[in-house]
Amino acid sequence: MPDQPTIQLEGVIKDYGEGVVTRVLRGVSLSIEPGELAALIGPSGSGKSTLLNIMGLLDRPTDGRIVVDGIDTTAMSENEITHLRGRALGFVFQFHHLLRAFTALENVLMPAVIDRGRPDPAVTARGLELLGRVGLGDLADRKVTKLSGGQQQRVAVARALMLRPRLVLADEPTGNLDTESADEIFALFRKLNREERTAFLVVTHDARLAARCDRIIRLVDGRIVSDASNTAADDPCAVCGYGPRRDAGEGLPPSARPSARSGPGA
Repeated sequence: MPDQPTIQLEGVIKDYGEGVVTRVLRGVSLSIEPGELAALIGPSGSGKSTLLNIMGLLDRPTDGRIVVDGIDTTAMSENEITHLRGRALGFVFQFHHLLRAFTALENVLMPAVIDRGRPDPAVTARGLELLGRVGLGDLADRKVTKLSGGQQQRVAVARALMLRPRLVLADEPTGNLDTESADEIFALFRKLNREERTAFLVVTHDARLAARCDRIIRLVDGRIVSDASNTAADDPCAVCGYGPRRDAGEGLPPSARPSARSGPGA
């Protein structure tokens, strides 16, 4: 029996405002399968952040249905939503939101502390394992304020995987990093995607990084206008992170490239 989608959206609409209503999402239907590494691109103001908030169960749709790990969230209470979000989803943001007073390990353990209370030896071992896998095993006891920006984002990635979520939602995770650090973070996503079979949905303005994903979803004016598999994903010749910067859309499949009318895929 095939695995069910990690998340499935059916006809999702999101409106804001009373009296004068602004429709931000217009009937979005989308599913992310286990083990996928997908990019979400589109112009500024297209609704990407709103869509990610709804997929992350941080906001509710005005209409439509969201199914996470086979569970329909439509009639769930806020407590039930919070519990499901903590168990099934991980988050990586442009700003890492680490706790400055704590060490790298303490930050990684935080989801487990919130979920279960004081971490037991098995939980601590999981945190140390993740830090080792993101290349920070020797820095577990260092305060995060003593880490570089790229290292802090690696801590955030390890934290997102602490409870073994089926899907990680990453909102501009490389937006504050230089090109080399951005490439390292993306390579880390790919490594963990394959090793843990965790699905990733990455919102990015960087066409180079989108071109390295298995699938590229383009959102314009609250609608999905293209959703294409990317056969060039991880081709070191076609989409390597080094060398001259690409023009917007270079390396993307034709259906995902920005048109002159819609502006760059940002």
